[in-house]
Amino acid sequence: MIGARLKLARAAAGLSLRGLEARLDALVSAQAIGKYERDEMMPSSSVLIALARTLGVTEEYLLNPADVDLVAVEFRKRKLTSAKEAAEVRARILSEVERYLTIEQILAVQAPRVFPSADRHRVRSEDDLENAAEQLRTQWKLGTDAIPNLCEFLEDKGVKICAIPLPDNVSGVQANIRTADAAELPVIVVNANDPGERQRFTMAQELGHLYLAVAKSLDLEKACHRFAAAFLVPRATLIRETGASRHAISLRELFQLKLLFGVSGQALAYRCKDLGIINQATLANLFKAFGARGWRKKEPLELPKEVPSRFERLCIRALAEGVISESKASELLQKTVREVVESLDTPPERDADDGHSPGV
Repeated sequence: MIGARLKLARAAAGLSLRGLEARLDALVSAQAIGKYERDEMMPSSSVLIALARTLGVTEEYLLNPADVDLVAVEFRKRKLTSAKEAAEVRARILSEVERYLTIEQILAVQAPRVFPSADRHRVRSEDDLENAAEQLRTQWKLGTDAIPNLCEFLEDKGVKICAIPLPDNVSGVQANIRTADAAELPVIVVNANDPGERQRFTMAQELGHLYLAVAKSLDLEKACHRFAAAFLVPRATLIRETGASRHAISLRELFQLKLLFGVSGQALAYRCKDLGIINQATLANLFKAFGARGWRKKEPLELPKEVPSRFERLCIRALAEGVISESKASELLQKTVREVVESLDTPPERDADDGHSPGV
């Protein structure tokens, strides 16, 4: 039966039943498509081929039963503006994670489980948040240096990361996926439209939601925000760079630190205030300067986006070793066969930037 897969693919494409009917040039009615999705009727082979082509999937995909289920989704900052928009995002998450798990299963690659509930760090105060960030860095042998590519590092630790275009008012999504064997898999989704510094902070903040067990007396979002800042900008390293107490910090220095740590100048200003390096009046002056220059929404020196790459590497590896066919790689990567074959001997593209990256 194709119901669940067809509904998922249609939602991921952002199409209503009527919209899909129109894309199919009235080959089949919206009423009939609804029956396919409820498994009340099966499409003919010609209609199945047309559905797959229109939705950008293969017939095999539609005919195979889904083996992942979306348990919960939490949108950070604000919720999506419409039920249709939320359904489209949920479908994209499911589709990407399912393809990710498929290639891991084919290659017998088992990613580590991320933070079982017994291993979550209990937090009762702001000091606990600093300690939690330092403890996790120690556990992961990160030291106190900046993390050059946070996305790559977290994927290596077993965190599934998806980059999906989201509305401007949604910075990130945390999703819980249930697999066929009843295991729950946490997924971090970042807004593909955000600059690199915002993506990095979103990933670190969602990491906080996975790692921390925050007391009810604390604000959960503020706690994860503080954890993210402490994880990306270690206290000892920042104080080494700025000194323990400052009467003023120039915008130029903030942006030099931005290139060092890979977080926004505004996040660094808040971090300096939280650590007592500057006082509230100095922070207010910095943000007044940001506002006067129109930098509150769009800062100078935007960092390149951090694009998840582990999934693609696994697919290319499987294809190069002959474990999967070109058509299967095309289906998983959602590229044409020609694009997949050409990519085997082509260096990956890199976002244009000014040559700077965190840690430089």
